[in-house]
Amino acid sequence: MSEADETPRMEIVRGNPTEEELAALMAVVAEAYSHESAEAVAEVPRVSAWQLTRRGIRRPLRRDIPWGRYSG
Repeated sequence: MSEADETPRMEIVRGNPTEEELAALMAVVAEAYSHESAEAVAEVPRVSAWQLTRRGIRRPLRRDIPWGRYSG
């Protein structure tokens, strides 16, 4: 990934803001973005030995098939 791909991009789709308004908007958004990205920490899930060694849960029993394939 290049540096250009990581740079946030802002697009004004309506209105005619002044340079001061754009500068204020960019400052507020940049501060909010840096604050959120600094606090965004994903916890690494810890997997116990039990979870590693246990077998998968079996599928539920099919109630539509009679026992021993007997229908009578």
